[in-house]
Amino acid sequence: MLHSFHKMTGCIIGLLLMGLPACVGSAPTRFYILSPIEGGGLDTQGKAAAGPRATIGIGPVAFPAYLDRQQIVTRVTNNELHLSGFEEWAEPLKDNVARVLVEDLSALLPADSFTVFPFRGPDRVDWQVKVEIIRLDGMLGGNALLLAQWSIYAQENNERLMEKKSRFSQPTAGPDYGDLAAAYSRVVEALSRELAGAIQSLSRQRGQR
Repeated sequence: MLHSFHKMTGCIIGLLLMGLPACVGSAPTRFYILSPIEGGGLDTQGKAAAGPRATIGIGPVAFPAYLDRQQIVTRVTNNELHLSGFEEWAEPLKDNVARVLVEDLSALLPADSFTVFPFRGPDRVDWQVKVEIIRLDGMLGGNALLLAQWSIYAQENNERLMEKKSRFSQPTAGPDYGDLAAAYSRVVEALSRELAGAIQSLSRQRGQR
């Protein structure tokens, strides 16, 4: 009888061990997205007086190949990256950043109209903002870093009106992926505010001609 008990116990343990990988593999995937700013921040009264309403196209927004994936990429060292196991972007990060830039700029400069590349619709685009993301990554519990090169063009003659390389860094508020996504949102907001200031400056120049 004791032998039967040990045999039954061994069978139960074996079944539990066989089922363990399945339990571990069934961990739910978490999806993350960047969020736009909650309000404006620039002087839109002066902007409105600077000239007629402009339609501004955002994009294309170019991304490095290592970020063109659904998995969230974090940096381990300067030369090592980590791909998440069960944490993913809810949409392509390139599309998410472009959409958030438009939402941010629409809040910062409501006197203008913004659209995302590829441009569709009846309205003619006056200026085009092209953005190349050079780096957008960070360490869990560390900092989120955004390096970007951007240019503003006059759409009528493709004249480059302004160009700049920008760098923004924000600390994460905690050690998980949600904190990292929130820090990404803040560095994209910083880029949006810089672009809004540049657009406002160009609008004032146009109003003086």
